Formats: sequence, C-alpha cells, structure tokens
Amino acid sequence: MKEIEVVLQKIEEGQVEEGLQKLKLAKEKATHDQLYSIAEIYYELGHLKEAKEILEELMVLYPDEGAVLIQLAEILIDLDEEDEAIELLLEIKDHDPIFLQAQLLLADLYQMQALDEVAEQKLLMAAKQAPEEVIVSFGLGDFYLGRGDYQKSIPYLKKALHQKSELPEEVRIELKLAEAYSAGGQFEEALHYYKEGLKDYFEPHALFGYGFTAYQVGDMVLAIEQLEALKALDPDFTSLYPYLAKAFEAENRLDEAMDALRAGMTVDDYNDQLYLLAGKLSFKQQDPQQGIDYLRQAIAINPSNLEATQTLAAYLKSEQQYEELLELLDHIDDLGEGGDPLLTWYKANAFHQEEQFELANQNYQEVISHFQEDPDFLEDFIQFLFENGERKKATPYLHKLLELVPSREDLRELLMDVENENF
Repeated sequence: MKEIEVVLQKIEEGQVEEGLQKLKLAKEKATHDQLYSIAEIYYELGHLKEAKEILEELMVLYPDEGAVLIQLAEILIDLDEEDEAIELLLEIKDHDPIFLQAQLLLADLYQMQALDEVAEQKLLMAAKQAPEEVIVSFGLGDFYLGRGDYQKSIPYLKKALHQKSELPEEVRIELKLAEAYSAGGQFEEALHYYKEGLKDYFEPHALFGYGFTAYQVGDMVLAIEQLEALKALDPDFTSLYPYLAKAFEAENRLDEAMDALRAGMTVDDYNDQLYLLAGKLSFKQQDPQQGIDYLRQAIAINPSNLEATQTLAAYLKSEQQYEELLELLDHIDDLGEGGDPLLTWYKANAFHQEEQFELANQNYQEVISHFQEDPDFLEDFIQFLFENGERKKATPYLHKLLELVPSREDLRELLMDVENENF
C-alpha cells in the first residue's frame, strides 16, 4: 500500500506527526494484512493503545491467528497486563508456526511472576518440539543462569554458541558462559570466554566479571587491567574499587591501592567496605592513626560492619589501649551490635588488664564455650584465673591447653605445681 510507504518515509525523515496523520488515513481503507502492518508501526512508535485496538479487531476476525495473538500479547506485557497476555499466548496451538515463540514468551512471563517451575516446563516443551533451535537452547541456558543453576546452564549455552550467527548480534553468548563458569567457581574456563566475549566490545558488568575472575585466579595484572578499563568506561561502577585496591595491594603497589580506595570514596562515600580496606591498608603503610580514623568512619557508616570493629578492637588490644577498647565496645553495645564472641573476649581481657576482675569473669564465662579449642584464649583465661586467685579452677583448662600444644613444657610444669597444691 503506497500510503504506508509514505508514512514510513515521513517517520524516517523525522516528520512523525505528519506521518501519524497519514497513518490514520491509511487505516480507514487498509486491508486486513495492511492493518496488521499499521499496528506494527504504531507499536514501534510506542502508540500502544492504537496498536492494541487494531489487533483486537483483527483477533475477532482471526481468533486462531498466532501472529496476531503474540503481537497483542507483547503489547499487553508493555501495558503491565501480564495475566491477559498469558491467556492469549495459551490459546496459540502447537501446530502454529508461532507456537515456539509463544512458549519462550510464556517462559519469560512466568519467570517475571516468580513461577520458575512453570517457566522451565515451557522452555523444556519448546526444546522437545524444536531441539535444534538455537533460540531455545539459548533461552534454557539463560534461564538456568538467571536462576543460579550454573552447571545446568553451561551445556545449553555451549550448544547455542555453535549457532550464534543465528542469534541477534547483541546477544553475547560467550559472556553468558563466562558468567556461568565464574559463578560456578570454574575461573580458568571463565577467563577464556570473557576474553572471547570482550573482543571489540566493552560492557561494564562483563568487564567487572573479567576483572573479578582474574582476581580470583591470582592474575592481578589482568585484574588491574580490566578493572582500570571499567573505571575509565564507568567510574560510577562502585563495586570495582575494592577489588582494584586489593589487586594493587597484592602487587605491593600500596599507594595505588589507597588511591583506588579514595577514588571509590569520592563516588560512594557511604561504602563502609572502602573505609574498612583503607583502614587495614593504612596499618600496612605504618600509618596507624589514619587506620584508626578510617575504621571509625566505617563503623560510623555501618555499625554492623563486624570486621571493621574487630580490626579496630584488635589494634587497640595489641597497643594495650584498654580504656579506648572498652569505650569502643560499649559504643557497639549501645548501638545494638554487640554479642560477637571475639569482641566479648577482647572486653574480658580489657577488664582483666584494668583489674576489674568481676566484670572480666562475667565476660570470660560468656564466651568460654566458643573458644574451648583456642590455645590463645585458654592461655589468656588461665592467666586471668591465676591473677584472680583461682589457681585450682585453672586445672582443667591447663589440661586442655596441653592437649592442644603438648610441646609446652612450661605449661606442664605449671600444671604439676597446681595439682601438687591440691594435695
């Protein structure tokens, strides 16, 4: 129909309003086939209501025409009318050429509604009907990947890879395979597919996956290369900064590691993990005050960051700053984040060193069941019992400590002394 060709030409030239007016006129004298084409044009232009009205008219005339049903279903999906779309798609018969496409679309819809088992059934039905169809193999592989069934996804994705020329160019099967292998812990295989999938193509999530996977296998040079490329492409991709810093640190490039963390903080100054890593790195750079400051910032941002609290508490304990340690742990308790056995042990030790023996004993008793196999805790607790005048109570703990470290002759002699005192 010449009018439709004119409409398309007007739209391509940017004269959309004039094109729509001519489309409306063309609709009045169009054949049924032409009406379907007009509906497609409306759909592509985002005029869903007009497209829907035309297709509903055609559906009355051709109730079993799969192409009409599936086009109308896609419009209903865009209108957030998923249940109505499902009803239409279920009407498409298995002998219809469009049946396979309908099953794939149904699988997507069921997955959107968290009905994964039904979605899987639709995909498997499509695979049974057309086992060699690449779109079905890819659909199943992508479905299992999205569900976290990485080992199930890989065979289907590899099958689709052999026919990837039949898929749209934007579908990057290599990157899907890389993601599946990496998530399943098969990092070497993942690196191969990341390398293939990222030839002449840059996508932030894929670059991050490549860098993360390289980090996991210990190839820090490759990890830095990919994460730096991601940083240049999308500096707001905040997940890259901790791994970039860790990779630099592993290469002993500590200043660059700190630069990466500070760059991350400028993008996301509420990311407590960045401050935690900066605190630990500061200690490594022999700048303890800076380390303390960063760790306190991490805790201020996220009081439930246990690693930050444990790291700061361990430093204060090692420096015998017991008052500051108790202040920190009281603050954590006030925030409702206490109760960690390791921190309770540190608190017990701090009370012990401050000669607040009753409070020390309460905290030691609270966590002793957690550390029955820990030589450091047992030795600390034994020392407390001795200094608190409870040498006899130390006997079973000395026995246990000697089981764990039988080479400690000093402990054996101490145990003999205590046992002799009992007679």
